[in-house]
Amino acid sequence: MKPAMLDSFNEVRERNIISIKEAKEQGVKVIGKYCTYLPRELVLAAGAIPVSLCSTREEPIAAAEEVLPRNLCPLIKSSYGYAATDKCPYFHFCDLVMAETTCDGKKKMYEIMQAIKPVHVMQLPQTQQGEAALTMWHEEVLKAKRVIEDLCGVEVTTDALRQAIRLVNEENRALQALFDLNRAKPALISGMDLVKISSQISFHADRWQAVAMLDSLVSEIRDLAAQGYRVGEESSPRVLVTGTPVGIGSEKVVALAEQCGAVVVAMELCNAYKPVFLHIDEEDRRDPLLLLAEKYLHIPCSVMTPNAGRMDLLESLICDFRIDAVIDLTWQACHTYNVESFLVEELVKDKLGLPFLHVETDYSSADLEGLRVRIEALLEMV
Repeated sequence: MKPAMLDSFNEVRERNIISIKEAKEQGVKVIGKYCTYLPRELVLAAGAIPVSLCSTREEPIAAAEEVLPRNLCPLIKSSYGYAATDKCPYFHFCDLVMAETTCDGKKKMYEIMQAIKPVHVMQLPQTQQGEAALTMWHEEVLKAKRVIEDLCGVEVTTDALRQAIRLVNEENRALQALFDLNRAKPALISGMDLVKISSQISFHADRWQAVAMLDSLVSEIRDLAAQGYRVGEESSPRVLVTGTPVGIGSEKVVALAEQCGAVVVAMELCNAYKPVFLHIDEEDRRDPLLLLAEKYLHIPCSVMTPNAGRMDLLESLICDFRIDAVIDLTWQACHTYNVESFLVEELVKDKLGLPFLHVETDYSSADLEGLRVRIEALLEMV
């Protein structure tokens, strides 16, 4: 009785390569991104296609290590390796990469990537507090708008921005509705399916069609739930995964947790729940660029100092999703998430009294059995 709509997400990435190629042939510009800090509304308002770029598999890392340090974050190495080997079709077709200074490793990698593809780097403030941070980020959003206008040969109008704001609001609403299915107990969708859907949908060229796919899946699962459909059992440990991004090819921690009998019911990640709760009030008549700056500046990424928003979001998710244990995932050499794990552990163990596991790993399978033992031990505490 597994939802039939799940199968429609299996080949989104591959199918949309053809759509993007056809759009390129018609003169439509394609803008690639690695991070949620890029205001997608700017790209959509210019009539361009925003696409996520490949960065979650181990295969291209060896090529990246011919240029980049071996002890660098695997996400950064995978991103560059795909670019250097031209094995990411979305990178191949994109006209511009919109990047950001979320971490030292990425911003230095972008300097090297500029030899392969044009890159515009948005200078991100390292704090969300104070008028100066918002002023700086507002200016960076304005600069990004100008770069996109020059690339596309159009003027991004206020009306176009407001239409794009509505589209992204709808996309976030649809994603949040999907994630919120697991407020139910037993759960209604597995963590592995959440990884697949959130990863695949980010490659969709038609964002309204992506919203329709998500809405159809959520509707089908709700109908099945009324007939008794569920994932796991009432007694299955409910795990929240927080930390660095997870995608197809880098989902080993989610997979192991579910192989050990848990259900990963929520993920506080920057390609999962972290950005989707941020919405722009469509009735707010202020400058849309300012509204975009305010929204994206409040993404609770670990690069922000302080980052109380992440702790607030985590506590809310832990309560709302009735979490039994938390796994904090840090990719190797991601220093901000690694350091911030201390604060996450304080929240989870000391304040909320829940089992907690911090995992530092990379994309390889070398440590699978060691991770399995640690996750099994965590679940025994539930």
